[in-house]
Amino acid sequence: MASLRTIRTRIKSVRSTQKITKAMKLVDAAKLRRAQDAVLRARPYAGMLDEVLSSLAGAREEGAPAPHPLMEARPQRRIEIVLLSSDRGLCGGFNANLFRRVQRFMVEEAPKYDSVRFSTVGRRGRDFVKKRGLKTRKDYANFVGKLRFSMAKEIADELVAEFLADQVDAVYILYNRFKSAITQEITLSQLLPIVPAKAEGAQAKGDKQGIVTAEHVYEPGRDTLLQHLIPKQLATQIWRDLLESAAAEHAARMTAMDAATKNASEMISRLSLEYNRARQAAITKELMEIVSGAEALK
Repeated sequence: MASLRTIRTRIKSVRSTQKITKAMKLVDAAKLRRAQDAVLRARPYAGMLDEVLSSLAGAREEGAPAPHPLMEARPQRRIEIVLLSSDRGLCGGFNANLFRRVQRFMVEEAPKYDSVRFSTVGRRGRDFVKKRGLKTRKDYANFVGKLRFSMAKEIADELVAEFLADQVDAVYILYNRFKSAITQEITLSQLLPIVPAKAEGAQAKGDKQGIVTAEHVYEPGRDTLLQHLIPKQLATQIWRDLLESAAAEHAARMTAMDAATKNASEMISRLSLEYNRARQAAITKELMEIVSGAEALK
């Protein structure tokens, strides 16, 4: 059995750790609220932009060429994956789940491509890709924790340049999508070429309800609007994904720190019980020695 001093030292150490994890939980809870508000503000705008783009692009005749170079589908031989991770650890399975998805992709899907390369946002993702020896185009450093729309636009502009220069045939983004404070969903979605969301479902629903759908009139014109909206839609999608990843990270860290705080409480209770037992055993031993000494003096 450990000595009383050793147990007291361990209890003190665990209590100090518990204070740290509790403080981190409170900090990330506050950050999560702000990040969640940002996600909820971005989703409607991004959704409406997708809807407008779908209406514009879906109105062309079947078999017609793509209305914008960024919507031109090619045989996917060379692809790039934008990996969104965190800069710091202590966030549960946030990064581990991402990296398992990357490993599964490299084993199951990568062999059908001629080339797979990565761009990383977050130090953990950068270190993972570098450690595995995976091909990397660029690491976007110092993005996590101080997100601005200009960062999403920087990523979008560089991806557009690579796609238009025929350096890559398709671009995907892999990240944790925020669903709730305790749930994050690993999401792999296509960024380029841009594929407008299908509008047939909404149209069919309207037809069943007897609603007459009207043809929209665009000003200054469909092609001109697409030229302006396509790059903006790409930057907006990346911006939304960055916000989703940030909110998911804070949620994962808050949950992890809450679990760590509870584990610390259980460990303190267990160590306190062990301390009391050791103290009781020491007192009992001293009493027995006193009684034995008294008996010997008789």
